[in-house]
Amino acid sequence: MKLATFTHDGATRIGVVVEDSIVDLAAAEPELPRDMTLFLLEGQFAIDRAAGAARKSAHRIALASVKLEAPIARPPEFLAIGLNYADHVEEAKMKRPEFPMFFNKQSSCVTGPGDLIHLPRVSSALDYEGELGFVIGRRCRHVPRDRAHEVIAGYVIVNDVSVRDWQRRAPTMTLGKSFDTHGPVGPWIVTPDEIGDPHQLDLRTFVNGEQRQHSNTRNLIFDCFVQIETLSTVFTLLPGTIVSTGTPGGVAAAMNPPKWLKAGDVVRIEIEKIGKLENTVIDEPASTTTI
Repeated sequence: MKLATFTHDGATRIGVVVEDSIVDLAAAEPELPRDMTLFLLEGQFAIDRAAGAARKSAHRIALASVKLEAPIARPPEFLAIGLNYADHVEEAKMKRPEFPMFFNKQSSCVTGPGDLIHLPRVSSALDYEGELGFVIGRRCRHVPRDRAHEVIAGYVIVNDVSVRDWQRRAPTMTLGKSFDTHGPVGPWIVTPDEIGDPHQLDLRTFVNGEQRQHSNTRNLIFDCFVQIETLSTVFTLLPGTIVSTGTPGGVAAAMNPPKWLKAGDVVRIEIEKIGKLENTVIDEPASTTTI
């Protein structure tokens, strides 16, 4: 099942994507929450009702007539992992990590498919990172690797947009990873039954149609389930939390000279069995100043 957050006729709610349409759960199952995080909190009951609504194919809206939003606009946590593909470790001229290297992106950076990525006023070192993300579906702690699949609600595409000079300026990566608009997520959450093995998915990133990244999630150093085991050892994972699993080689920073993103560039990330996430870069508008 493909679970989406969408806006239609001025109202934002959730639905199930079926072929070229979306089943409006607000109409088909009005007792269900209209927010994705609240929907996930309802657990298997909500999943079953949504699946039933999708099978009935009632209350459909043409996909072309809606605006897809980030599936989860404000996740309780937005976590990511660095240096998790060997070719990216090599191009970064870093040592292969012996333990997962996690960092957080501020949830305020989350944006959706088709939304604009801002080239910051304070930097020109803007980079893309195509990544597989997963969404936590259950409150959980101390999850062993062999049960980690049980707590995943589904999978998404993430662009871990990075401002490289700000990333390197501080001991942690939070600042360089958290500029507003620098967390595109989408286009929907694909449930595990449609994905199968999440560690056999082809991933490609394109900039203006030029392929920059190509790998497969089989090449993850620390797989999705190890990541859950590690994180949940430390703190409780909450429904709606997004974890981005790392990027392969081919980032702009590793090129000579670096091929930084610039205004007008279109970044498209494709992951097998999920779809594509596409965003355009613009200069940061003056309207972002709100003081």
